Amino acid sequence: MKQNIAIVMGGYSSEVNISLTSGNVVYNHLNKEKYNPYRVHILKEKWVALDDNNQEYPINKNDFSFVLGDKKINFDCVFNAIHGAPGENGTLLAYFKLINLKHTSAPFYQMALTFNKRDTLSVVKEYGIKTAVSIYLNEGDVIDLDTIINKVGLPCFVKPNNAGSSYGISKVHTKENMMPALEKAYKEDSEILIESFLDGPEVSVGVIQYKGETKVLPITEIVTENDFFDYEAKYEGKSQEITPARISAEEKLKVEAIAIKVYQILNMSGFSRSEYILVKGEPHFLEMNTVPGLTEESILPQQAKVAGISLEELFDNAIQAALL
Repeated sequence: MKQNIAIVMGGYSSEVNISLTSGNVVYNHLNKEKYNPYRVHILKEKWVALDDNNQEYPINKNDFSFVLGDKKINFDCVFNAIHGAPGENGTLLAYFKLINLKHTSAPFYQMALTFNKRDTLSVVKEYGIKTAVSIYLNEGDVIDLDTIINKVGLPCFVKPNNAGSSYGISKVHTKENMMPALEKAYKEDSEILIESFLDGPEVSVGVIQYKGETKVLPITEIVTENDFFDYEAKYEGKSQEITPARISAEEKLKVEAIAIKVYQILNMSGFSRSEYILVKGEPHFLEMNTVPGLTEESILPQQAKVAGISLEELFDNAIQAALL
């Protein structure tokens, strides 16, 4: 019996189109002899399953099923390809927990924790993981620019606390640029993180559960033409992503050890991709993505390819781990 797999994609954030692209890549690479994959669009205005002709069928939210012709389709597992809310922030996964439906991501609490940059940093710092100096603001807080700059210095980064794909992020070089950067970040989120600039190469590290073990994928070095790894650099070709990274053997071992430690500290499972800056050879943790991009060009699939893992194997492994 082939298993029915829902590939959820879309979401409620600025990342909806990126998620749809990732979800379609998963759909195209799943083994159709082993699975019956269905694309499921989770959007603010509708939850629908699609057939091969893109005909839409409403999802019954009582049990996450749908009716195709005269047959009710129940799912054995959900492949989560939603970047941002509600797939990456734990909301949708809490619902799956309630209806006892297995999925490829970490448990909902881990997803909610890692989606919140401030809370993630608070946890990993307690275990001696190096991070940037940071300040946290809620919308409506009194903003004292001098106090902020005295603490984090210039240049610094202003970013939404709960958003991905580099939306709303600014690198601030002067006091005059701080307020426009805060306003830009507040358009994405009501919570903001301001971090000191870390000077050094940036690397991206995929850590996954693969064949029952926690595996660090080959490390990627990020070299951007822009001032930092912003949306344009990430998605519009304004960066080089070099895998494996051009770092020393000692730096590689340090990054791998810390990446595994962070994955375990946060009690993760499933996919993760974390960013680090190497300051004088010492890895400083920035953030973790738990639904990383899954297109052929995305960083984690690039890393898997270098490790000799095809997209079909990568996606099949995620489903098999979820079904255990």
